This record gives sequence, C-alpha cells and structure tokens, in this order.
Amino acid sequence: MILPASPETFELPLTLAVLSDTHFGATRLRLPGEVLDVLHRADLILHAGDFCSVEAFEMLSAIGPFRAVLGNNDIDALETRLPLRREFQFGPFRAGMIHGHGFGRLTAREAAERLFAGEYDLGIFGHSHRPFNETLDGTIIFNPGSPTNRRWEPRHSYGVIRIEDEIRAELRYLP
Repeated sequence: MILPASPETFELPLTLAVLSDTHFGATRLRLPGEVLDVLHRADLILHAGDFCSVEAFEMLSAIGPFRAVLGNNDIDALETRLPLRREFQFGPFRAGMIHGHGFGRLTAREAAERLFAGEYDLGIFGHSHRPFNETLDGTIIFNPGSPTNRRWEPRHSYGVIRIEDEIRAELRYLP
C-alpha cells in the first residue's frame, strides 16, 4: 500500500465518472455500454476500490484520466499502485475518496461521514455496493454503488458528478 499524496488539483469545469466495486476477475472485464460511454466522455474517472484484478485496473485506467483507491478485495499486486485514500482540489472545492473498509466497527458510510462531513465539499466511498447521495454538514457524501455487482440492491448503478460553480452529484441506475 502506498501513502496518499497531497491533494491533486484540477481546473473547472469538470465531469467525473464515478465507479466502485466492479469486482472483475482477470477474464471478466465487461462494463455495460452506457457506463463505457460515460467513462469515455468524462474529464476524470474515479474508482473507489475493489477492482479485484490488475487486468481490471489496467483496462479502466487506459480509458482516460483515472484515479483510484485500494479496496479490501484488491489483490496484493495493486497494493503498490493504489493508496487507501485520495484527496483532490477541484477548483475551490475540496474532495476525498476512500473505499470504506478498515475502520473497525464503522460501516463504510459511517467512515465516510466521519472523515469528510464538515471538512470537505465532497466525500466519495464504496465498499457497501449501496448507492448513496446525501449532504451532511455541507458535504456531499457519495457512493456510486456498483455497475457490475449489485449485491443487495435492485439495480446496478454508477455516478456522474459535474463540478462548475457548484457540485452536482447524480446517481445513475442501469435498466
């Protein structure tokens, strides 16, 4: 595992495509067409962990500008490539991203809320496979769910976040 660097800075306007918990094996690397289209049009792709294979990481990172964090199911080979946490400066907005594991008895959502609420403008997390988009203490707490492994959810999902003079975070559900 690598330590997080200082916040990366990005100019606005910016469209983020946000994924998490894709849980791809080395040979199953297929995303729904709608998601691929959004990834190709995004200014930056964010992945909140659990690729589960180096091949998945490399496939997604080849699409366009890409940043990610390590998930609890990511294989050892990714530990040297990904931090547990990332910080960003999107114009005047401060953002952070975690997977959400490793916080003792806290759920991923509780961990994100404790880390980001009131301190950041946007906090992104994964781990639970449960889409979430709410504001707490002025911070958007956002989980895109999963476009490929819905677990307990009725539909697969992902996120699109548009940042200009404000942050507009949207969950998108696949049919």
